[in-house]
This record gives sequence, C-alpha cells and structure tokens, in this order.
Amino acid sequence: MEKKLRWGILGTASIAQTAFIPGVQESRKCIVQAIASRQPQKAAEAAEKFNIPASYGSYEELLQDPEVDAVYIPLPNHLHKEWTLKAAQAGKHVLCEKPAALNADEAAEMVAACSKAGVIFAEAFMYRYHPKHRRIQEIVESGEIGTIRAIHGCFTYNDLKNKRNVRYQKHMGGGSIYDVGCYPISAARMILGQEPLAAAVLASFSSEHEIDLMASGVIEFPDDVALTFDCGMSASPRCELQVLGSKGRIELPLAFGWEHDEEPPQLIVYEGDTRREERLGVFNSFALEADAFAGAVLEDEMLPFGPDDAVSNMKVIDACMKAAKEKTWVPIEADRG
Repeated sequence: MEKKLRWGILGTASIAQTAFIPGVQESRKCIVQAIASRQPQKAAEAAEKFNIPASYGSYEELLQDPEVDAVYIPLPNHLHKEWTLKAAQAGKHVLCEKPAALNADEAAEMVAACSKAGVIFAEAFMYRYHPKHRRIQEIVESGEIGTIRAIHGCFTYNDLKNKRNVRYQKHMGGGSIYDVGCYPISAARMILGQEPLAAAVLASFSSEHEIDLMASGVIEFPDDVALTFDCGMSASPRCELQVLGSKGRIELPLAFGWEHDEEPPQLIVYEGDTRREERLGVFNSFALEADAFAGAVLEDEMLPFGPDDAVSNMKVIDACMKAAKEKTWVPIEADRG
C-alpha cells in the first residue's frame, strides 16, 4: 500500500473545514489523521463530520501524536509563529496559512526553526498550484503578449457585519493587506520572478479597530514594471488579476479563489484584435497543494515555492504596512539573488 502523508489540523477554523480538509480527502497522497481544538467538543464534532481518526482538546496533544507527520496551521495570524516553532520542535512538517507571520523577522525565525529541526515549512498560498497559473507563465514565455508592462490585482469583499471576526482584530494580525492584499503581491512576484524594489500604499484605517479596511498600492519591480493592487474588507467582492503586455494581456476573472465549475473562463487572452478563452479543467487547489507538500516530505521532491518565499513575501507586506501608515514611499530590502 502506498504511503500517505498523515496530516494533523491545528484548529477548527472555517478554512480548514470548508476547504483544506475536503482538499486533503480528495488528494492522492494524503489523509487527515487528527484534528485539535482548545474546545474538545469542537474537535470531536469535526472528527466525526469528516471521519478523522483522532481528535484532541489541545494543540500540544496533537503534536505528540506519533501518527501525525505534518500539521496544517489555519490559526489567527498572531499564532502562526508560536505553533510553527512548537510543531518543528515536535518534529512535524508545517504548512502554515497565509500570511506566514506578522512580519518578515517572525517568518525568518519560523523558517530557521524548521530548517534546524529538519522539517519542511511552506506558506499555504493554495491558488499557486492551479494549472492556470503555470499557463500564465507559458503564455508570457511564448511571447504572445509581448513584454510585461504592468500587473494589476484586486481582492475585495465586504464583511463589515462580522466585526468580531479575527480579521478585524489588530493584535491578531487583522486587516486587508494581511488577509487579501498578500495574494496579488505573491502573484506578481511569482509571474515576474523578481523581488520588488519599493512600495507606496494608501489605506483606509478603521478608527474602531485600527486595521486597514481598504488599501490601494503600487509596488515597483525592476525594469520599470509595477504591480498596482487594491484589497479590502469593506468593498464589493472582486478577485481578479491582469497581466498587461506590450502586444496583449491575460485576464483571470477568478484569480485567487477556488472554483466549482469551469465558468467563468479561467483565462482570457487578448492579442491584437483577438480574444481567446481558456478552460483547463476543474481542479481542487487545496488537493494539489497537499499533494505537492506530500511529494516533498515522502519523495524528496522540490516544492515549487520554498520556505524563503514566505520571508520574501512578508518583506513586501511589511513595506506596504509601513507605507500605508506613514503615507510615504518605502524601499524593500530583499534578497535578489
């Protein structure tokens, strides 16, 4: 029987129950072995719902389970560092929800701890594993849209009625840049294959919660290419990406979410007077992400996005937060290879 990666889930967060656990159960190389919650009844209910063998009333108990190989951390942002360090100490591989930490220094400490413990660490940007994002690279490299001139991304939603949510809590790492602005930032870095130089961001801060409810930014990359983006938790829903070239452009109507069917088209390519829709099929990005992680653990395969990528993305987020608060252009200190 083929060996499978055995996951432990730290917490019963919505993203775990609606997306990650079903994704693992749809994957080829993984199973969910255990789930934990600080409220034992919640863990037991989730275990029963998803037919998970073990449930625990504390995260510490799950980390001591010898049947668990890797943990998925969907906890609030301010807890990512603590539980990544504890998981590494327990010898568990770590897939941590985005953003990896509250700042780049925390992310670097997490990566270093996992490296020292000999376990794999990755940030859970599941959207990157969908074939449509590899297809963007193929189209760009083919020269069909010419030289990239600019990238624009947007990710907004309106959840102001739910202000008790962790996303509205400053001490938990709330705010729109942390929650959804991180997506177009990571996408631009991935598409361009470069680290940015500087950032300027205008944000609308909540006087009640002291977090950014809406932000619009410009991130400068080498060769005079920029990412323009907007993100928000108090705006009409959008989740789009556009790659603008000298001869054409690529549009993704649903860039970062997960799909349930093939509508709308996954990519729309414009070149001159032509317009082409592409549909690559329906894929569960969470299943693809879990299988890629399992391949790294079980088969020594290289992850397409290594642990240092999380640190680099946090450096850009740090600059965006500083720029938004100080209303100034902020240089980004990055390792440019």
